[in-house]
Amino acid sequence: MLKILRGLGWTLAGLLVLAIVVWCASRMWPVPESRLQAQQRLQARLPVHGHNGFALLWTLAFDDLDARQREQALARDVQRWEADPRGNGGSLFRIHRDTRFSNDKTPYKTWGGARFFHARSKQVPAPSFYLHVQPGNSFLGGGIWHPEPEVQRRIREFLVDNPAGWQAVKTPAFRRRYEFWGDTLVRPPRGFPADHPLIDDLKRKDFTAGYALDDEVVLGPRLRQAVVSGFKGVAPLVDYLCAALELEF
Repeated sequence: MLKILRGLGWTLAGLLVLAIVVWCASRMWPVPESRLQAQQRLQARLPVHGHNGFALLWTLAFDDLDARQREQALARDVQRWEADPRGNGGSLFRIHRDTRFSNDKTPYKTWGGARFFHARSKQVPAPSFYLHVQPGNSFLGGGIWHPEPEVQRRIREFLVDNPAGWQAVKTPAFRRRYEFWGDTLVRPPRGFPADHPLIDDLKRKDFTAGYALDDEVVLGPRLRQAVVSGFKGVAPLVDYLCAALELEF
């Protein structure tokens, strides 16, 4: 029995020595050129301090493509979001008011709204981009409004599991430009500790953010640029919510 144990000990010692030798040899092996190029691309594309780096991360996967392939890949990516011009059942909100339970029987709304929705929004809950046009109260934003309790739970659990990603969304630049909207709970949601560092965000019932548009912008030639810029800026929030709901952005 003693001989067997002694033999096992020598065997383990030999394996340990062999592992150390292999590790030392691996430190001297040349680094593959493909890995060096990948590291150089990552280092070159680090976001400027204080800026949101999500836009860089979106395009990182397309770096090895030529111009034509890159445009095709980005075009397929954009197709996940739809703008449906139909007057009924599309992106535009209907112009008729629901007057059944209101003393105000005015038939038409005094505002117009358009939702740019995810391609899978008809099948599963999904965030969207939104544009609201109303005299003195126009705005744009993105996120998910009034989600069902189960969807709220999934987003909260994702937030707890991925706090760094959420903080990457809520950069100082983002908070200076965008305001979070919607209802919040008075008490912490069930199953989440009251002393959690992100408790204020966990209390949210709506996960949306946006900012107001001046009438001069809405009525002027810069509206399109303003909408594109606004949607691009709020896209990190929409991207995070897509990840929480297992959707491709």
